[in-house]
Amino acid sequence: MKSWRLVTSKFQAHLPLWLAALWWGSLTTLGFLVVPLLFVHLPTPALAGGMAAKLFAAQTWVSLACGMLMLVLIKKSQNLAADHASIAYPATIFILVGLLLALLSEFAVAPRIVARENLRLWHGAGSAMYFLQWVCAGMAFAKLSNSSQR
Repeated sequence: MKSWRLVTSKFQAHLPLWLAALWWGSLTTLGFLVVPLLFVHLPTPALAGGMAAKLFAAQTWVSLACGMLMLVLIKKSQNLAADHASIAYPATIFILVGLLLALLSEFAVAPRIVARENLRLWHGAGSAMYFLQWVCAGMAFAKLSNSSQR
């Protein structure tokens, strides 16, 4: 029973790191592989754009789930170990900024792109926000990786 608790506590300690990896990896795969391939292989840009919009909406929910779980788990681990807080705090900042960017992209930018309202401006803003969210997820992963090595 004691070894099971050790395995469970190790898993809980590394779960925020795994969630950060999932968040960053899903952003990477979607933004830098899947969506470009849609525009290459689907018959029209309109069809590819519609599918990309659905995939980005799904990505928003993946980002929110990963981010919220990381915040809860980091808060729980900070209560258990004060020395963990010095590394977890910067990760928390990146997680919060990344989540804000995901929400803004989905609920402020995406509707304007779908409505084709000043498409160049809003597509550029959405792309920049996606890239910044990707950076935030990567930085959260790096910070939590440093934390798990200690």
